[in-house]
Amino acid sequence: MSRAFNFCAGPATLPEPVLKQAQEEMLDWRGTGMSVMEMSHRSDEFVAIAEEAERDLRELAEIPEDYAVLFMQGGASSQFSTIPLNLLGDKTSADYVNTGIWSKKAIAEARRYGDVNVVASSEDSGFTTVPDPSGWRTRPDAAYLHYTPNETIGGLEFDFVPDSGDVPLVADMSSTILSRPLDVTRYGLIYAGAQKNIGPSGLVVVILRKDLLGKARKETPTMMNYQVIADNGSMYNTPATYSWYLAGLVFKWLKAQGGLEAMAERNERKARKLYRFIDDNDFYANPIEPRFRSRMNVPFTLADEALNRAFLEGAEARGLLNLKGHRSVGGMRASLYNAMPEAGVDALIDYMAEFAKEHG
Repeated sequence: MSRAFNFCAGPATLPEPVLKQAQEEMLDWRGTGMSVMEMSHRSDEFVAIAEEAERDLRELAEIPEDYAVLFMQGGASSQFSTIPLNLLGDKTSADYVNTGIWSKKAIAEARRYGDVNVVASSEDSGFTTVPDPSGWRTRPDAAYLHYTPNETIGGLEFDFVPDSGDVPLVADMSSTILSRPLDVTRYGLIYAGAQKNIGPSGLVVVILRKDLLGKARKETPTMMNYQVIADNGSMYNTPATYSWYLAGLVFKWLKAQGGLEAMAERNERKARKLYRFIDDNDFYANPIEPRFRSRMNVPFTLADEALNRAFLEGAEARGLLNLKGHRSVGGMRASLYNAMPEAGVDALIDYMAEFAKEHG
């Protein structure tokens, strides 16, 4: 059976070499007679797997030693609460930028714990653009400034890193992490759900400046306290061991591909090719201001919404899967994460051209 091209926004396609290695090691990891998913997380074998994964991630993203790397559970959505509980400290307010559905979810959750100041919003435009930073109403006494560099659902991406001054910058990088080079030092905290560019679901990676540790409110649950997680090497309780192991395999695959510079070139080429086809064909449209189009998530609509079902059925018959847009915005969405080969984009464009010719 041949592999399909899976355009799902997450859980997303994984590199085939990673899946093959995991398959080979499924029943017996390096002569132990055990699968990784059967190992004690405190065994020498798994500790070695975990430590190697962190070293590879630090090398890939050039993470300085004054930053902690945490492998936590619960996905990025759990961080919507974890972040204010840990970073508000003795302050009462935080700044947030609203550029889409994930921003709104983060804002709603943070309001349970303090005063949230929405410094800017593009909701009036239907989240088709990023607010001009010259008009942001930030506060110098805010505990942190939170933004979502790429809105997975809407396909809106920042083309700049906000300047937060002395206020720690917090970023939800779930759908962009490891897709291009990253200057970690610009941020106080970065978090990312694994199921897009890192590995399978069940894991969230948190990268935070160590001086931000130890500020958790007293009511913070132990399992959400960054200091506790850091002090215990992300193993205060049993972590998502198999997801962590697979993430480590993905990190090694990324290194073998040439690292983040190489991935950035590949991802830019894939996205440019698909956007060019959409723009040159009256049958398809993308609503995002071109400057802020996502390289990871490409939403598009058909000239006639009545054809959506036929489009999806035809795509699935050709092995082009999970192109249906999020229920909140409709249309289509092609996610072009690291593991999506360029051949998948070429196959999608060929199908889109055929469909437009037949139905246009």
